[in-house]
Amino acid sequence: MAALRPLTWLYNESGLDAVRLTGRDAVRTELESGSVTSLTSIPSALFFAELGYSDSRIGLFFTLTLGGDVIVGILLTLVADRLGRRRVLWMGSALMIASGLVFAYCENFWLLLIAAIVGVVSTMGGDFGPFRAIEESILSQLTTPQTRPDVLAWYVTISTWGSSVGSEISGRTVEALSVQREWSLVNSYHILFLGYAIMGLVNAGMMLLLSNACEVDAAPSAYKEVAQADEADDDSGIELDDHNLPPETRHKRTPSALPVLTNEGSWLSKWFSAISGPTRSIMYRLWFLLAADSVADGMVPYTYCNYFLDQNSHPSKSTLGDITSISYLLAAMSSVFAGTLSRRIGLINTMVFTHVPSSAAVLLFGLSSRLWVNVILLFIRAGLNNMDQAPRAAFIAAVVKPEERTAVMGITSTIRTMAAMIGPSITGLLASGDRFWLAFTVAGALRLAYDFGLYSMFVNMKLHTHEQTPANAEVTVERRLLLAQESTITVIADLLCDNVDREGARLVIHPLGTEQWNAIVTPGDGRRPTPR
Repeated sequence: MAALRPLTWLYNESGLDAVRLTGRDAVRTELESGSVTSLTSIPSALFFAELGYSDSRIGLFFTLTLGGDVIVGILLTLVADRLGRRRVLWMGSALMIASGLVFAYCENFWLLLIAAIVGVVSTMGGDFGPFRAIEESILSQLTTPQTRPDVLAWYVTISTWGSSVGSEISGRTVEALSVQREWSLVNSYHILFLGYAIMGLVNAGMMLLLSNACEVDAAPSAYKEVAQADEADDDSGIELDDHNLPPETRHKRTPSALPVLTNEGSWLSKWFSAISGPTRSIMYRLWFLLAADSVADGMVPYTYCNYFLDQNSHPSKSTLGDITSISYLLAAMSSVFAGTLSRRIGLINTMVFTHVPSSAAVLLFGLSSRLWVNVILLFIRAGLNNMDQAPRAAFIAAVVKPEERTAVMGITSTIRTMAAMIGPSITGLLASGDRFWLAFTVAGALRLAYDFGLYSMFVNMKLHTHEQTPANAEVTVERRLLLAQESTITVIADLLCDNVDREGARLVIHPLGTEQWNAIVTPGDGRRPTPR
């Protein structure tokens, strides 16, 4: 048994147990994200260079593609929960097939642009895309606050493993076709995009296996709103007595937990009306920081890193594929432990402490002309860069209400993509002016500013206040007792008691302080409840 202890430790610490407990839908969603869509991450920039397009036009293509992602992301966020998340993801797989076929057989700039926008071709090779918000929303719904960091960490890990395998296949395939079979590089790249279409078919099959638990209507409403109470329902049999409350607080305990949607206003106002005021006040600050980070990511995605290495050091395509594959493999290995690290030092600390070294590596990447130095810096960046993705998604899920997650994550994805749109054009202009290296320096500085701002604004923020957990259940009781110091109030006995008849149970707390208080209980069967 002693020999199994390391394996048991690894199983628990890696978060695999959390994935198992979450169920098959989580596994299928993660496998879908891990399909080898990174078959396009190497050739996207090199493909257009082989077609004869300038660096500035390549940057324009990436910018317009991200702009299309914004539009598609907005549309998907507005309709995903109403139309059905599984159906939207299946439609995305169908578009992926169509766009892959266009890239496999066409070379016209504008046709390729339309295909990249509609089919969401992964030109950036990063964590961008309109469907990512829906996948994260599904996983956040399927998990609990305790299992969410681990499950989201495995979501990033499997996706990165897919990128690693795809990068290796890309490099080896192009090398074999162009050198051994003497195909042109353009035709070799066409084959990779055909593989992209095939993976879209695999994704579509996986989407058909997801259950109804992934839909928003199937979400359990087991959480309770902290420090809020709804008005008494005539059919519930539970009475809330607020006659003894002070006048200034009477009738102020019944705000609706759900935002009211109206038919007035623009689509943008309807979108934001699905998000409560307290959530918006948090997200405005986070969105600003994420926008700065996304500008940096848009300036120097892995696609441009490959292009920079190819232009400066001229490695073979197989070597370039090996470098990229190892980078993604390191990212996948580190992402496994993002969940367990988050549990030990916190979500924000994990995001910042792993992202700062990665940002420093980006800043230094363009300052060396030696291949081995840049490869080491790329490995440092890739090995730590993805460790903030799962904690970031878990942090957003922890500070917003469950019914707001799809809207918030959709807006977050849209803002990040809009900010990233600026980056490729800036880098394209710098590269055409023989200042490619400057893009990495500016991007690294922006990423460091994001890291320090994130830590200063959110390190002490309380999490999971909108979900019923043992911790915030105690907070709810404590708030009730503090109110009891001023007046006699009535609370639902279910907050404090396990063994009590649910019909007509009332618990009246007298204002004798938090340490000394008397409880008068009148349950339906006369049994005295057991306090928790």
